[in-house]
Amino acid sequence: MQRRALLQLGLVAASAPTLALAAGKAILANAHGAVGDGKTLNTKAIQAAIDEAAKTGATIAFKPGVYRTGSIFLKSGVTLRLDKGVTLLGSTNLADYPELPTRVAGVELTWPAALINVYRQKNVRIVGDGTVDGDGKVFWDSYWALRRKYDPKGLRWAADYDCKRPRLIQIFDSQEIELAGLRLRRAGFWTVHVCYSHDIHIADLEIRNNEGGRGPSTDGVDIDSSHDVLVERVDVACNDDALCIKAGRDADGLRVARPTRDIIIRDCVIRDASAGITFGSETSGGFHDIKVSGLKVHHPTPVGILFKSAHTRGGAISNIDISDMQLQDVPTVFRVNLNWNPSYSYAEIPAGMTDAPPYWRVMTQPVPRALGLCRLSDVRVSKIRSVGAKTAFEVAAFAEAPLERFAFEDLDLDVQAAGKIADAKDWRFTRCRIDTLDGKKPEVVESSGVVGL
Repeated sequence: MQRRALLQLGLVAASAPTLALAAGKAILANAHGAVGDGKTLNTKAIQAAIDEAAKTGATIAFKPGVYRTGSIFLKSGVTLRLDKGVTLLGSTNLADYPELPTRVAGVELTWPAALINVYRQKNVRIVGDGTVDGDGKVFWDSYWALRRKYDPKGLRWAADYDCKRPRLIQIFDSQEIELAGLRLRRAGFWTVHVCYSHDIHIADLEIRNNEGGRGPSTDGVDIDSSHDVLVERVDVACNDDALCIKAGRDADGLRVARPTRDIIIRDCVIRDASAGITFGSETSGGFHDIKVSGLKVHHPTPVGILFKSAHTRGGAISNIDISDMQLQDVPTVFRVNLNWNPSYSYAEIPAGMTDAPPYWRVMTQPVPRALGLCRLSDVRVSKIRSVGAKTAFEVAAFAEAPLERFAFEDLDLDVQAAGKIADAKDWRFTRCRIDTLDGKKPEVVESSGVVGL
C-alpha cells in the first residue's frame, strides 16, 4: 500500500523504525567546520554538510554541543539527525534568515526563511532526540514593540506581517517528509508550518515556547493548504494555537483556493495554548476530511475545540470528525466564532496613508459577503470528557450561513453553565450528559432542527 493511502487510514509506521534506519553512518557537520560552542555561527558549515549529503542521500549528524545557526535548507533524500546532547540554536540576527517567497498567516508574500527549511523538496527526514531552540525572545520583544506602535493607529491586523520573525521549521511545497522525536523550543514565530505539502508524518515532538517568557504567535503545528498529513504524539505548550488547520486568508486565500484535506491528528497532549484543536481563522481554501482523536487538553488552555473565522474569509468546512478527548479545567469545551478578533481579522489602511506596502493592498481587497462567509457542515463530535469547565457551548455564526448537520454523541461534560448555541441547523445530540450547576440545558436561539438535548 502506498504511503499516501497509509496516511489516509492512519496506519503509517511510527517514527521509531525511521529513527533506527537513520542511525547508521553519517556525515558529521563538524567535519565541515561546525563548532558546538553555542557562539560560533555555523550556518555555512552545516549547509556544506547538507549539500554533501544530498549527493548520495546521506544523513547529517553532529558531535554533542550547541550549534548556533541561521537558516539551513535541507535537500531531497537527506536526513538531518540531531542526537541527544545536540542542540541547533537559532541566530538572534534577522539577517541570518534570508527572505524568500512563502505564505505567512494565510497571505503569500516574501518573508524570512525558517531556521530549518524543507523548501520544494522530496523525501526528507528530520529526526532524533536532540533539540531545536529558536532563542526567540528577541523576536518576541520586537513584536510587542511594534504592537505598541501599531495598535493605537488601528493597525493591529498588520503587526504579524510587518514584524518579520523566523518560524522554527518550515515544510513548504514538499512531499514525503518526516519530522520526529525532537524537542522544539522558543520559536520566534510559528513552530512547525506545513504549507502546500503532502504525505507528511509528524510524530513524538515536545514543543515548549513559554520558556523565558510567553512567545506571541508561537503556534505548535500549523497545517496549511496541505493534504495527507499525520500528526501524532505531539506534546505542546505554546502561546497560541497548539494544533491548527489553516487554508488562506481573505482575497488572497480565495485566489489560491487550496484546501486542507485528509488530515489525521491523534494522541497529542496540549498543556498550554489558545485551544486544544483549532480550525481557522484562515479558512478561505476550506477544510474537509479531517479526523482528530485522543487529545488530552489541560488548564490554562481556555478552549477545547475551536472553530474561528471572519466574514471576509470564506471557505467551506465539512466532514470533520473529533473524538476521544479529555479536558481538564479547560474553561470552554466547544466554541464556534465566525466573527473572530475583529481588530486582527479586518484589514483597513488608515485614511491618508500613501506608503502602504503592496501586501497591505492585497490584504485590504474587499470580499463580497456571499464569498466571505465561512460555511460549516457535517461535523461529528463524540466521546468528549470534560471536568472543571465553566461553559459547554459558545456557538454563533450568521443567519444566512448556519452551522449545518453537527452530530454530538457520548458527551460527558461537568460544567458550571451549559452556554448558548445560535445559528444552528439540524444538530443532533445522542447520549449526552451536560451536568451544570443550575441544571439548565444549553440555550438554543435562532436555530432549527436541534434535537436530543
